Amino acid sequence: MAALSEFVHVVVSDGSQDAGLAVLLVSRPPTNAMTRQVYREITTAADELGQRGDVAAVILFGGHEIFSAGDDLPELEKLSAAEAEFADRVRGQAVDAVAAIPKPTVAAVTGYALGAGLTLALAADWRISGDNVKFGATEILTDRVPGDIARLTRAVGESKAKELVFSGRFVDAEEALQLGLIDEMVAPDDVYDAAAAWARRFLDGPREALAAAKAGINAVFGAGT
Repeated sequence: MAALSEFVHVVVSDGSQDAGLAVLLVSRPPTNAMTRQVYREITTAADELGQRGDVAAVILFGGHEIFSAGDDLPELEKLSAAEAEFADRVRGQAVDAVAAIPKPTVAAVTGYALGAGLTLALAADWRISGDNVKFGATEILTDRVPGDIARLTRAVGESKAKELVFSGRFVDAEEALQLGLIDEMVAPDDVYDAAAAWARRFLDGPREALAAAKAGINAVFGAGT
C-alpha cells in the first residue's frame, strides 16, 4: 500500500484476480472525522484514480469500523467566517472529485455515515452497507446545513430529504435501503467483500464506454461537474 498522504491512501491491487481494482481509503481514526486537509487529500486521490490507466473500478472505504462521522466539529468551531466559507468549497471539491472519477465506484459503508460522511458516500455510483450501519444528515444538530443537499434529494426525493435534513435523525440500514441511501445491505463482516464483488464486474469492461456513460448520467443530474 502506497500512502498518498497522511489520512488518505490509494491502494491498487496487483493480483491477477483483481487487477484494476483500487481502493480510496480514508483513515483518520477513531471516527474518520474530516478536516480541510482530509478533503484536499480526497480530491488528490480521486484525481489520481481517474488518471491511472491501471485502475478500472474503485472502492471508497473508511475501514472496517466506521465510514465517517462527518466533519471535524472542533476544527469547524475555530474557523472564521471566511475560513468556514473556504472549508465549504474544499468539502464540495472533494465530493465532486469522487463523483467525477470516470470509472465505476462503490462505497463500502461501515459503522456510521453521518453528515458530510453521508454526502461522500452518496458521491459513489453504488453504496453497500452493513446491516448495523447508522446514517444521518446530522448537520442541523450543530446549527449547520448539509454542504450538498442536492445529492441527498436526488437519492430520496424532496419531501423525505427535507424530513431527514430538518430532523437530523439517525436512519438504520434497513430504512436507508428503502429510502435509496444505499443499494445493498449485507452482514457487517461482508461489506468490503460485497463491494469488491460489485466492482469486479467492471474490471474487464469497456473503459472508455463506461466513462462516457457515467459522464452522461452525471450530466443529467449535474453531479461531479
